[in-house]
Amino acid sequence: MTSAAGTISGPLPRQRILLACAWAVHLYTALGAAAGLLAIYYAAEQNFPMSFIAIGIAIFIDSSDGALARWVDVKHRVPSFDGSLLDNIVDYLTYTVAAVFLMLEAGIIPKTIPGLVLACFIMLASVYGFCQTDAKTDDHYFLGFPNYWNIVAFYLYCLHWPSVINWAILIIFAVMVFVPIRYIYPSRTVPLRPLTLAYGIVWAVVTFAMLPMLPIVNPIMLGISLSYIVYYFVASFVLHARTARAATP
Repeated sequence: MTSAAGTISGPLPRQRILLACAWAVHLYTALGAAAGLLAIYYAAEQNFPMSFIAIGIAIFIDSSDGALARWVDVKHRVPSFDGSLLDNIVDYLTYTVAAVFLMLEAGIIPKTIPGLVLACFIMLASVYGFCQTDAKTDDHYFLGFPNYWNIVAFYLYCLHWPSVINWAILIIFAVMVFVPIRYIYPSRTVPLRPLTLAYGIVWAVVTFAMLPMLPIVNPIMLGISLSYIVYYFVASFVLHARTARAATP
């Protein structure tokens, strides 16, 4: 539409399309919350394979929405809507709440007073991790264990380790949230990025292929999947040590 002064009032068609795309990206991110709700629902129904599939969908959304948001430039297109806050809300639901609830329902965390205390400790540690202003560093690392409780739940479910080992692993990871070690942000950390992304794609394909097979676990596929987790921690610790040495006068 053109006003009497001959200027264009309202966005051009291309701008309207980009604005719609920006809102579509926000909607795509928000769908992760729906996947988190389904994960909780299926866990309550003792349908753990479907619960993990819903968690897997949430992980896929979380792994891809950031690139879409940067491509569309959502901060510029929709400045009144906080996409980072939306992302944190969805991540807390899918990475922590749904995962901890699943671990309770699956018996990974026992439904006893000590077990509930452990579950609450994980929840509180995760809140701390998500609310730190430097939870993601300027050079694209996570600071402190990045609350991958959904992935922890998956492996503990597959491995069927004794309760004492499960407890030890969960307590160690919960404590590590408070320890300022830098962990690779898989899609954004620059050092080793090609290897991390390529290996991560292999991990995703193998791990997602395992989900419909649950509760049956293919040991070869599980080994391939776990190898990426080993790589992730080793590479993170090596890069953290290198950065710490470089910062030492």
